[in-house]
Amino acid sequence: MSVAHYENFPVASRLIPASLRPAVVAIYAFARAADDIADEGDAPPAARLTELDLYSAKLDCIERGEAPADAPFAALAAAIDRHALPLQPFRDLLSAFRQDVLRSRYAEYTQVLDYCSRSANPIGRLLLHLYHADDVEHCRLADAICTGLQLTNFWQDIALDWRKGRVYLPAEDLARFGVPEAQIGEGRCDERWSNLVAFEVARARALLEAGRPLAGALPLRSGLELKFVIAGGLRILAAIDAAQGDIFRRRPQLSGRDWAAMTASVLTR
Repeated sequence: MSVAHYENFPVASRLIPASLRPAVVAIYAFARAADDIADEGDAPPAARLTELDLYSAKLDCIERGEAPADAPFAALAAAIDRHALPLQPFRDLLSAFRQDVLRSRYAEYTQVLDYCSRSANPIGRLLLHLYHADDVEHCRLADAICTGLQLTNFWQDIALDWRKGRVYLPAEDLARFGVPEAQIGEGRCDERWSNLVAFEVARARALLEAGRPLAGALPLRSGLELKFVIAGGLRILAAIDAAQGDIFRRRPQLSGRDWAAMTASVLTR
């Protein structure tokens, strides 16, 4: 999922064993801080890239066994040391955030998936490592969930990303449904737009459903946490569908009623 938007999903909740919670918080703190460098504020691209390079240099320090004292690296170094976390997923995250600075459009869906493989999937793989469950099949299922969550966030935030000068809707899909890119800026939701968004929502939903078996393969509490994450993504997608793709008037987000419904579905499914 996009690490800049946690309001839809529980992060390091009480369902996660207390011994793992500090590491989960450290992972997300690193990812969110780096993501904010790419996404927030008014700094020019060169300054953003320079700051991301500093994050990469801090990872190099941690790899050499050094322990940076500043946040978020001190906690991250402790988590990496305690749980023998691999550093490549963190480098993959930085690669995706650098791409956000340098690239604002995607011609093909496969290019969006490649971005997701570095912006979202590393989080799932790091969590599986914490659970000692990072075998090939579990990683495949986690990748499906994380990519599905990232796409969910993209379709939830189409209007917000447009204001940042960024479009994640693949150009090939816009052309397929006869939707000009400028229509996003207009905030116009017609039949073609609704069909396009429904198509993208179905893709994201299929990925979340494909990864669902992972919840049953994890320890009970971690599995429940994951069920809530998947349920949150599916509720957002359902809200987008219910609005017929009109994410312009109101950004879909989870309400208290949604969380109650999610709790009921997680505990009974």
